[in-house]
Amino acid sequence: MSSAIRNLEPKSLWNNFADLNAVPRASKKEERVIAFMVAFGKKLNLETVVDSVGNVIIKKPATKGMENRKTIVMQSHLDMVHQKNNDTVFDFDSEGIQMIIDNDWVKAKGTTLGADNGLGVATIMSVLESNTIAHPVIEALFTIDEETGMTGAMGLEAGYLEGEILLNLDTEDDDEIGVGCAGGIDITATKSYEVIPAPTKGSGYKIIVKGLQGGHSGMDIHKGFGNANKLLNRILYNLNEFLVVSEIDGGGLRNAIPRESYAIVATENVTDFEDKFYAIAKIIVDEYASIEEDLEIVLEERMLPQEVLKAHDQNILLKSIYTTHNGVFRMSPDIEDLVETSNNLARILVKDGNIQILCLTRSSIESGKQNLANTIRSGFELAGFKVTFSGTYPGWKPNPNSPILAVLKNVYEGLFNEAPNVLACHAGLECGILGTNYPEMDMISFGPTIKGAHSPDERASISSTQKYWKYVVEILKNIPLKSA
Repeated sequence: MSSAIRNLEPKSLWNNFADLNAVPRASKKEERVIAFMVAFGKKLNLETVVDSVGNVIIKKPATKGMENRKTIVMQSHLDMVHQKNNDTVFDFDSEGIQMIIDNDWVKAKGTTLGADNGLGVATIMSVLESNTIAHPVIEALFTIDEETGMTGAMGLEAGYLEGEILLNLDTEDDDEIGVGCAGGIDITATKSYEVIPAPTKGSGYKIIVKGLQGGHSGMDIHKGFGNANKLLNRILYNLNEFLVVSEIDGGGLRNAIPRESYAIVATENVTDFEDKFYAIAKIIVDEYASIEEDLEIVLEERMLPQEVLKAHDQNILLKSIYTTHNGVFRMSPDIEDLVETSNNLARILVKDGNIQILCLTRSSIESGKQNLANTIRSGFELAGFKVTFSGTYPGWKPNPNSPILAVLKNVYEGLFNEAPNVLACHAGLECGILGTNYPEMDMISFGPTIKGAHSPDERASISSTQKYWKYVVEILKNIPLKSA
């Protein structure tokens, strides 16, 4: 890892980020990063506890003269999305993230960077270790498993925190202040099928869709990026009369728009199959040319597979995927430009007699979330799938009269001579969940500019991080007085 990262300003923040990025920290595999944070807190001789689910809480007394201010909770999540390009050789379980500087951006070499939410974690670490930053009593809350279920926030019990204000550092544009977010629900559709021998004549092929932008399935869902699973299924559907499917493997995490997907197929009518393939591939590439410049749809000849789906099962599968809604379902009628409800067709695996399809449905209103989830479930159940819902979490309802919102707006305008954008987002922040056990806590979210989260294109702006750090320090000075 380049020492140049550690020389960036503010040095404390970037050094803490570099230390954090040396620790593998996949969702549901946070044992090492939990130990890292506990050691950090104890090294500072601060009260440090780990709750029953693995969240780390570090408490720091107020600096001199700030004792009469409200106690604040500074919160970020420890886990990160592990995604890499197919041609990148990297072991997330044993290697630290390899960071590079590209003009104003910090990036990783072919993998996700972990700025989501590592820059927030590093910010809190820097405040905790500082001897010069003025601040009230701080309860630093480092949650686990935000990216694949928010089980850390869900498992945080009442009584651990006394703070009246929560600063969530997980917003990804430095001119935005988050005041609300979407809830979500995981949808899993499964089905078994009987394999039959593949044809002995003809040719085998691997159809590959790759080079898409991907991105965050909430924050980027409205941008019209291609979903590799939907595009591959469109190809298979159009070639259905010419091929038999042996295997499909596409996408990855529920909260990442699929960038790559492939199918193993066989055909006895090679000429018509290839002609039809190249025709539909060209149509799709042309459709997405202005937004997916690196999209590739590739046909590779290979050995005939040994087993395939029956024609009836293949028909049902391809039609089921085709009818599954992907992307924006409804825009908010109350908040301009806010996606209200959406779905991400995140993962498809068809192999060895088993089908598994994973979706993540989001909505800023509970009824909207349930409506779209039931819409998707109905389609799959009609096709004979077993459908389960899991990992549901609530949204965070905006409070336009929030006292901490007023503070952040005033500080921002004073520092940068312009008004911030106050908005709700179509991502799952932990504020709504934390508010379940701490309903009186006044919550706000903000952060530095991060692009391409949840994809190997993830990058963090250096100049924005400097701006954001200045903002954080000033906010801490302006926390309101305790109630009389």
